[in-house]
Amino acid sequence: MRWLLSILILSISRLVYGLSSSGSRLLVVIEEAAEQEKYSQFWSDLRGRGFSISFESPKNEKLALLKHDELAFDHVILLPPKSKGLGPALTPKLILDFVNKNGNILLALSGESSTPTAISSLLLELDIQLPPDRTSLVVDHFNYDTISAREKHDVLLVPQPSSTRTDLRHFFSGDGTIAFPRAVAQELGNLSPLLAPILQADSTAYSYNPKEEADTVDDPFATGTQIALVSAMQARNSARFTVLGSAEALENVWFDASVQGIQGSKSKTTNREFARQLTEWTFMETGVLKVGKIEHHLSSVEQEKSGNISVTELGYLNPKIYRVKNDVTFTVELSEYTHTHWSPPTIPASDALQLEFSMLSPFHRLALLPIQVTPNSTFYSTTFTLPDQHGIFAFKVNYKRPFMTSVDVKQEVTVRHFAHDEWPRSWMISGGWVWIAGIWVTIVGWVAFVAIWLWSEPAYDAARGKKIQ
Repeated sequence: MRWLLSILILSISRLVYGLSSSGSRLLVVIEEAAEQEKYSQFWSDLRGRGFSISFESPKNEKLALLKHDELAFDHVILLPPKSKGLGPALTPKLILDFVNKNGNILLALSGESSTPTAISSLLLELDIQLPPDRTSLVVDHFNYDTISAREKHDVLLVPQPSSTRTDLRHFFSGDGTIAFPRAVAQELGNLSPLLAPILQADSTAYSYNPKEEADTVDDPFATGTQIALVSAMQARNSARFTVLGSAEALENVWFDASVQGIQGSKSKTTNREFARQLTEWTFMETGVLKVGKIEHHLSSVEQEKSGNISVTELGYLNPKIYRVKNDVTFTVELSEYTHTHWSPPTIPASDALQLEFSMLSPFHRLALLPIQVTPNSTFYSTTFTLPDQHGIFAFKVNYKRPFMTSVDVKQEVTVRHFAHDEWPRSWMISGGWVWIAGIWVTIVGWVAFVAIWLWSEPAYDAARGKKIQ
């Protein structure tokens, strides 16, 4: 009986391992069931991380991403179809509705088949533009695989991306080379803060239509680092939409292939590792922040003899009203999901988690510093003095970074002015001493005058019946 219990516990732990923070139901839309075998290693890796995979054809009339206005699947992989569209169940509107319900999508393109108009329209909604001819692919005459693309130069060899900003977390870095066969170029809009390129082409790459048999390309769609081979859109609700320019990069043949550049050195591709990193981020296994406790309260700030500042909590937590010039402490708890569990996040040294105390505009903008670390979270806090302004204020924490889910905290409080019995007494204000002295001089003078006047009253002569001067 014990061994049955052990097997059950082991099975449950196996299922729990690697589950996404937003669910494990994964839909793969692939037109021909026979092509599933091409990606068998990819499916095996996803199942090993705890995903429950369902395969459906876009032609299936019963296919639905939403049922009763709720998600039927947590994540979707859209592989390029052979036909001209994705069917009535996968229109751009339905796909965007799925994203608005916090669903995550990995869309794979391919230069071997023309891109359906529905996909181009969908990506335009996200400010991602594809080549207008819909059959273009990316070539690079200086960074290609000489073994498989000796003549066409359409199998790009791209190093794994690295972070160019020290204030950002990067989830796709590595030291290997990624093979991108017959990739479709993407050009990202400059105005959307929700878009970010994950992998860009080298400066010598360009996009062209192979059906145009010309020796030169006069007006290419995009060139160099303008070309995004893999791009990401994280919506305002933190749902993720990733566009992979080459579906062939996920095939078994490229997961551990030997490639050779024009320099002549051979190497193994890291497509398998990059596919794992890409799906981990898209399906919310990494880069997920969660807000826990939010606390604010009155504080007493004292300077100790050692020079340190001592902060003591006063009153109760999260009051609705404060007074101007109160000392207040604000604390927020953050957790980060990393592959299998929630862990304490770490803000890069060159970045800052900030608190704004604002009415119409911020009166304070302060850095939140870590004060406590638990196995699952980190507490960030700061203490400050409220401004000398009464009104309706808000504690705001607005932390938005590429590839990280957004942290948007807002709590409103009322700040009142001093009550009539809270002002300092007049004798405690040195500027009022002159006026206090004047009052007392007037009082003493008047009493003295009255006393003198009464004392100096003329004597009364009773015989004459009159006062003696």
